[in-house]
This record gives sequence, C-alpha cells and structure tokens, in this order.
Amino acid sequence: MLVEVARSRLVELDLPYTAGDGAEELDKAAEAAIVSGPSAALAGWMPRQAIPDLRAALAPLGAAVVPLPRPRWIQPPTMLGGGSGSTRVSRTLVDTYGTVPYADLDPSRLAGIAYVVMFGMMFGDVGHGAILLAGGLLLRSGRIKKLAKLQRTWLFVCGAGLAAMFFGALYGEAFGPTGLVPVLWLDPLANPVPLLVAGLGVGAFLLAGAYALGTINRVREGGWGYALYARSGVAGSLLFLAVALLVWGLSTGTGLLMAVAALIALAALVFIFIGLFTEAGGGAPAIFQAVIELVDTVIRLGSNLVSFARLAAFGLTHAALLMVVWNGTTALWAPDWRAAAAVLLFVVGNLVTFALEALVAGIQALRLEYYELFSRIFQSEGRPFRPWSPDVTAATAHPATAASVFHTTPPAERQLP
Repeated sequence: MLVEVARSRLVELDLPYTAGDGAEELDKAAEAAIVSGPSAALAGWMPRQAIPDLRAALAPLGAAVVPLPRPRWIQPPTMLGGGSGSTRVSRTLVDTYGTVPYADLDPSRLAGIAYVVMFGMMFGDVGHGAILLAGGLLLRSGRIKKLAKLQRTWLFVCGAGLAAMFFGALYGEAFGPTGLVPVLWLDPLANPVPLLVAGLGVGAFLLAGAYALGTINRVREGGWGYALYARSGVAGSLLFLAVALLVWGLSTGTGLLMAVAALIALAALVFIFIGLFTEAGGGAPAIFQAVIELVDTVIRLGSNLVSFARLAAFGLTHAALLMVVWNGTTALWAPDWRAAAAVLLFVVGNLVTFALEALVAGIQALRLEYYELFSRIFQSEGRPFRPWSPDVTAATAHPATAASVFHTTPPAERQLP
C-alpha cells in the first residue's frame, strides 16, 4: 500500500520524523503508523481533487483514503503549480520572498506584471528595450545551449523589453536623446517634476492593489473581525484611502475632501490601535507598545509611498547617462578618424549604461515589490507541499517486501493521544 502511495506523489505524510528518500523509508513509515486491532492508518495531506484517483489505486490492495476535517489550529501545506513561461518566473518572484500561506491568494501573475511595469519605467529607452526583447526571443529559440536553463524566462524578459520600449517612446529616448523617436509625453531631464509625480502615482496605484489583496487575505485567514483591525487589512486600507483623499483635497483646495479624510483617518487609527493593543495582550504595557507601533504605521505608510519616487529617479539617471554618452558622441564626431572614436564611444557607452541600469532597475523593482507590496499582501509565511515519494525500486523488485510493509500480525495496539 505504501508503495502505491509513494508512486502517486500525491500525499504528504504526517510523520514523527523527517522523511527521507531511501528504500528504508517504507519500513520507517510503516512503523510510524497508528495501529488499532487489524487496522493501521497514516495521516497526511493531499489535493482534494486527487482523492478519487488514489482511492481507486488503493482499493485492490484492501486500503482506503478517508477524508478528515482540517484542524483549525494547523496550517495545511501550500500546493502551487509551477506553471509555465512567465507564470513560472512570477512564481519564482513570490517563492523567493516566501511560501504563500494556504489561506492566501497567490499574487504571482500580478506580481510579475507589477515588476515589469516598474522595471520599464526605470529603464525607459526604445533601443535598450529592443535589445531586451531580442534577448528574450533568442532565449525562446534555444539556440544558445549555455542559456538553456534560462529559456523559461523568455516571456518575462520580452515583457520587460516591451515595457522599456513603451516608456522609452513616452520619453522620446532611443539609445539616448538621439531624435530617432519623438517625445510622446515628456523629456525626463527637462520635466523631472511631472515624472516624479507620475512615479508616485504609479506607486499609489500599486499600493492600493496591495492593500486590496492584503484585506482579502486577512479575511481568508481570520474572518472580517481579524481583517477589520489589521494594519494590512480594512483598517490599513482606510488609512491609505484617507491619505489619498487628503492629497486630493490639498491639491484641489477642497475642504470637504480634507474633512472626510480626517474622519476616515481617525476611524482607521482607532481600529489599528485596538488591533495592536489586542495583539500586545492588553494592560498598560500594551498601550505603550500599541502607541509606538501606531506611530510607526503612519510613518511607514508615508515612507513607503515616497519610496516609489525611485521609479522616476532611476528613470532620470538612465536618461542622464545616455545624455552624457550622446553629447560625447556628437562632440567627437567629425568626417575623419574621430568618427570611429565617436562610434566606439556611442557603442561602449550604451553597453555600459545598459548593463548598469538593467542591474539597478532590476534590483530596485525587486526591492519595491518585496518591501512595499508583499509586506502588505502577506502577514505570515506558509510551508510548501512536499509529497512523500521515497525510492520504491527495491520494494517493487521484491514483491514480498512490498506486501509486508504493514505487518499481518499487528504489534501492540497504539492509540492516538
């Protein structure tokens, strides 16, 4: 029976020891079984939709699968499909941060889109984006064997290249301010303030999405009562809404909006304080701790929003470096040997800028994703589903071994405590 369970790779057995992969694992698992009279049982986790298949496989062996209600105090393992293409890469983004808790929504696809948008805004250049797009298509072709392990990232790389080309067209940048493409929106170096405001706007939109997902996850984790007082739940979302209304009111000079923002902020702070006070265990020390954490919550909200100014700052840096390269190229250009020097400067300058800015934009987008967004979406970390699948080759080679995994004469009866 255990051989069939191992073959299925569908069950994570709840064993009193760390499961291994060797052939002796079958005997160890059999010894860990709960035996009562002629029956023996092992508890574990498996996908609900796979129960009929495993039940059909075990029935001829005289075994059965018995679904049990999930204990409320135990968090089940999280089973998330690896997916394919960009979905698999997006899963890597989330898994590097931590395993999604069982009750939470999986934000992998949205995380991938957010990362690509932030990267493109910081790496906005039609020429450099086209290089990334070409690199992604080259990965897809599989022609470079040394990069075969990266082939699955091709769609993600192409998406980042397209995003960079989109923002590059808005900025009028193509290997710098070469004039190859017109400025569709603004020149970053000539209009840094509107770009900064746009970066903060993108950040506010992403934060709003993170608060929405965080609220849904808090409800799924502990119900509306838990979500109402959570800093990453309803209370935190209300505080963020209050800040948005306050900024809107200040920018338009609308007193009503500012008054509404003040009322919403007051209610949100009261809810957050109650939640923090409860988490601290109550009493005078809890009041002091809750006040400190409440002030920290307000400061962090402001700092998190301002942190998205780096979307504009690194976009400006990219444009400034390419401006230096282009100015040096035009200054060197002449119809003699200096033309070759100008071309060399242009090529080397773009290569250095491409490598440096791609690295910086990639790291900064990852930083914003983890610290500003995921910190609101996730409150805790889950654990991955690890199916019990030891080596059963020896057992299948010797049918007697497979048949005697559970003893026909049961040992002394062992009951659950």
